Amino acid sequence: MSPLDIRVPALLLRLDRNPFHHGSLGAVRSLGRAGVEVHAFVETARAPLSRSRYLWRAHRFEGDPGSIADVERALLAAARSIGRPAVLIPMDDIGAIAAARLGDRLRGRFLLPELPAGLAERAADKAELAELCARFGVPHPRTAVPDGAAEVAGAVRELGLPVVAKWSRPWLLPAGGGLRSTTVVTSVDQARRLFACAPRAGSRLLLQRLLPGGPGADWFFHGCFAGDGRCVLGGTGRKELSWPVRAGLTAVGRWLPNPEVARLAEKLAAGLGYRGVLDLDFRFDAASGAWHLLDFNPRPGAQFRLFRDRAGLDVIRALHLDLTGRPVPTGRPVPGRVFVAENYGPPAALAQRRGWRGGREVEWAWFAADDVAPFLAMAGGSLGTGLRKAAAVGRATQLTYETRKKDEARCMTW
Repeated sequence: MSPLDIRVPALLLRLDRNPFHHGSLGAVRSLGRAGVEVHAFVETARAPLSRSRYLWRAHRFEGDPGSIADVERALLAAARSIGRPAVLIPMDDIGAIAAARLGDRLRGRFLLPELPAGLAERAADKAELAELCARFGVPHPRTAVPDGAAEVAGAVRELGLPVVAKWSRPWLLPAGGGLRSTTVVTSVDQARRLFACAPRAGSRLLLQRLLPGGPGADWFFHGCFAGDGRCVLGGTGRKELSWPVRAGLTAVGRWLPNPEVARLAEKLAAGLGYRGVLDLDFRFDAASGAWHLLDFNPRPGAQFRLFRDRAGLDVIRALHLDLTGRPVPTGRPVPGRVFVAENYGPPAALAQRRGWRGGREVEWAWFAADDVAPFLAMAGGSLGTGLRKAAAVGRATQLTYETRKKDEARCMTW
């Protein structure tokens, strides 16, 4: 018998159009295997998530992800289709912020945590996060938010090169605009050019001291905080490989105990009055001997299934249990488990020229013997994307070659 209340369905909200988001697939499988009717917003019927046997129904989001009115209309339409209250689980920052802002208007149709007003948006904002860490005594890299181009050079000199440049609200970056959420800046001129892009980026540029990091320095914490503020389930993991290298998502991660990271995470969550699931990124700074918080994501991390315990409990199931009024059993940790994203792990290993050790158990992001279709769709889609990129490079190379030959012919004529 399932420990979850299978009478209550769930809806996954993801507004970032990324058909290869393995965290959403993990959530569908986690709840679906427990007998819960799972709904999700998906890009197309061909997206890997749409192929999962555990997805009850796919919904399409039509509209502007940045428009709170469009998000509300989509959620209310999904609620009518589902026909009864459902647990709402945002899977990206923009969805988490929208759900928190709409909380009072969605209650009755959805079950979702009650967060302090504006907390999701402030925690996800990279500039606001520095202030929150200072308030609650959580180490954070030194950060400057220049108000004008004249202040950029001073901030770079104070922090030292290279320096990390981040857009404070990366969910506002225009799709296909060529701007990355995080950039390692190596000159004052580069920092100034980025600062000039602020109107297009939609948020402030902040400059942050670069912590050197290195093997074993990057860790993460995933936790679920109940309605009374207790951390009912949490775990710490070490990022063994990332993609893109040293600045991206977890390609390979390992569940390992880190009491200091867990203490800092729970301290910050308690100070903020946080409720629901969160994902925090930390880096160890050898110079200060402290763990610094780099990112706060007010939603599940894509690798949350790394922290599945002996009874199958993870943060998504814990959230469903808490929101439906059921007790969350004490977790039975399985340190040493390994998480591997099949489409990111191998290229990350090649780029860093190192592999990874296996573990007692491996949690694959895509492959599952009882749900193979999403893996096949991902593999086919990744191959197609790779071939298209290769063809584009080939066309560009051929064009360059033809242009060079024409230039050589002109030179000979002259």
